[in-house]
Amino acid sequence: MFHNFTFSPEPDHMINVTVENFETEVVAASSQVPVLVDFWAPWCGPCKVIGPILEKVETDYAGRFKLVKIDSDEQQELSQAFGIRSIPTCVLMVDGKPVDGFMGAKPESEIKAFLDKHVPSPEALEAQSDAEDAQALIAAGDPKAALHKLHEALTINPGNDDARYDYVKLLIENDMFEDAEAALAPALAEIPRQLRFEALGQFLASIQFVMGDPRGTWSAEQFDLLIATNKRDFDTRLAKARVLLVSGDWTAAMDELLEIIMRDKAWNDALPRKTYVAILELLTPPKPKVDPLATGKSAGGIEIAGKAAAVQDPQAQMVASYRRKLSMALN
Repeated sequence: MFHNFTFSPEPDHMINVTVENFETEVVAASSQVPVLVDFWAPWCGPCKVIGPILEKVETDYAGRFKLVKIDSDEQQELSQAFGIRSIPTCVLMVDGKPVDGFMGAKPESEIKAFLDKHVPSPEALEAQSDAEDAQALIAAGDPKAALHKLHEALTINPGNDDARYDYVKLLIENDMFEDAEAALAPALAEIPRQLRFEALGQFLASIQFVMGDPRGTWSAEQFDLLIATNKRDFDTRLAKARVLLVSGDWTAAMDELLEIIMRDKAWNDALPRKTYVAILELLTPPKPKVDPLATGKSAGGIEIAGKAAAVQDPQAQMVASYRRKLSMALN
């Protein structure tokens, strides 16, 4: 099966991983691109068979994954951490964690079939590049060009949920509500819905309320006069919360929604709770990429030096506080 491949030494350009560079070359690198770790040994005949195949596949995939090698004899600590019992064994790392693997000298077709389950397609990478360009354009104050890039990303890869979320959010921020509703529809049709898309849907519903309801132009005092005559006037409270939400007064909107939730959790098909949760989702800062050097351990359990203290920013602290308030109101 492998007669076209010679038993040749491993090429000089291969990255040889040790305990010392494991964090950089494997764990940290796998947050940027999948890393295929080839556990081998110089005396292992099948290892020498699969080595050139893996290198050819890496070349064919043109940067869609990274190939590294670990000499299981010299790096026994790493071999033990991964539970390696026979070689060759290949382990695929994504975001610092092993997600799949195989043992033995597989043919090229099987290796590619294995990789295709986890490695992004060229189209997906192109779409991701467009989405990243869009973020730079947003930061540079050019939303029109950013919208164009995000639209391109979704045209190439409609399944890019991150691009869709950013696209809908940017459309809303630029008052392109009909376009936002159309772009959001495919995500809302999915079962189950992703919470972040549900949040955008609730935000759009609040905007549509403010634009279409006479109370959309009311002041807080006008709402409060009515509420003072009937603390259980939930319809007025919800209207006030939506006006506050659209104006960007997030905490005041959640405070008003809590007044409803504490009195009647199920009112109006639990819409106040759903709107409250949507605000929390919209305010939750995106998760930062994990810095493996700050965790104290690698995915394989290898101890490393240096730990970073987790520091919450004020917005994250506020979100956590309002999550606790909701939990208490629901219990």
